[in-house]
Amino acid sequence: MAEKSFVDKLAYIHIINGEILMTLSKGKQTYYIPGGKKELGESDEQALIREVKEELSVDLNLETIKLYGVFLAQAHGKPDGVMVRMTCYTADYVGEIMPSSEIQDIAYYTYEQRNIVGPVDQLIFDDLKSKKLIN
Repeated sequence: MAEKSFVDKLAYIHIINGEILMTLSKGKQTYYIPGGKKELGESDEQALIREVKEELSVDLNLETIKLYGVFLAQAHGKPDGVMVRMTCYTADYVGEIMPSSEIQDIAYYTYEQRNIVGPVDQLIFDDLKSKKLIN
C-alpha cells in the first residue's frame, strides 16, 4: 500500500457574530480559513503569527494563542491520498483585519457555505457548528 502524503498547515479560527473569517488568495477560486505552512525552524505560534500578518495585516497576541483542534482530510485540489492536517488556533489580535497583497478578498461565512469550501474546512465547519460557534 502506498504511503499517504501529508500537507501540514496551520489555520487561524476567527469568528465574529457566528461567522468564520475566510480568505481568497490571489489566483484562487475557493475561500479558505486563513493560515499556511511553517517555515524551517518555526514553531506553530511563530508561523501562525507570520501567516496572519502576511494575509490579514494584523498582529496576533502570542499570549492569547490557543489550540482549537487538529483536523485531517483529503487535500483540496490535490491527487487522491494527499491529506492535509490542519492545526487550528484561536487568538486575539491588534490592528484592523484587511486583505494583504497576497489576498484578493476576505469574507465571513456561516454554516450555509459549508459545501463550497474544501474538505478539511468542511470538517472544521462541522465542528464549529456542533459547538454552536457558527450560525
